[in-house]
Amino acid sequence: MGSIKQFMGMAPKKEGDKLYSPSNLALKMAVKDKTDYDHSVYENGRKGQEVKILIIGTEEDQLVMQNGSSFLTGNHPVELFVPMLHWKKAGFKFDFATPTGKEMKLEHWAMPNQDKAVMEIYEDCKDQIKNPLSLKNLVSQLTDTIDYAAVFIPGGHGAVIDLPKSKEVQEVLFWAKEKDKFIISICHGPAAFLAAGINEQKENFIFNGYYMAAFPDSMDKLLPKMGYLPGKMPWYFGKELQELGMSIVNKIANGQVYQDRKLITGDSPLAANKLGKLSTLRLLEEF
Repeated sequence: MGSIKQFMGMAPKKEGDKLYSPSNLALKMAVKDKTDYDHSVYENGRKGQEVKILIIGTEEDQLVMQNGSSFLTGNHPVELFVPMLHWKKAGFKFDFATPTGKEMKLEHWAMPNQDKAVMEIYEDCKDQIKNPLSLKNLVSQLTDTIDYAAVFIPGGHGAVIDLPKSKEVQEVLFWAKEKDKFIISICHGPAAFLAAGINEQKENFIFNGYYMAAFPDSMDKLLPKMGYLPGKMPWYFGKELQELGMSIVNKIANGQVYQDRKLITGDSPLAANKLGKLSTLRLLEEF
């Protein structure tokens, strides 16, 4: 069976000892050389005083599956950079942060190498990605003097590794909710919302009753069959968020975005451009 999968391009690519990236078939189906970034122009873009968006990413790049194999992961570059292109065009700046200040990891196998705009913003931000702020240090500085317009948590399967159990992510989410900031996320990024439930009862969960778009558990269960993942996921974040009172509006990942109050979410890389446009328009209404 393994040799047949190899022949058909369905076998995950071996990257190291028990470490795999997506199969050729999965890459052909899920990864494009160019994105659908549409170069929107924002005539009412920000000018003058600097306003930043805090980008929280994973510092982990190996997700251990149920069968003991590991998936080479990180943050998905399309989900990270395409929304950023819209915010940058509208005049917003960025801070990058990971839980302990280690390098923000990227799924380099998903990089749209022929997309000039994405590659340019990647080069511009490469130093910040390699040397992000530490949330451990940042949370003590979240005051009225050190401020952000929004918190953005991009996807990529790496987001399910460290962010859901981070007390620092929890504190940032509490701060953003209390200060009525925008919280923006996409695909597997909403797994980080589970951090807000650490040591909290369902009735006190800050996103209880919220609706969102996210990558469905049902699709994560299909990914091993096409060789995108080398095994079954260790757990499924959608189920756990639903148990805390959240609702996922999409059944498949086809580019849906959704806004519920100050929470703006998208379901997959296919939603990155629409998420960037929607969130930019909402941000410019307030900043």
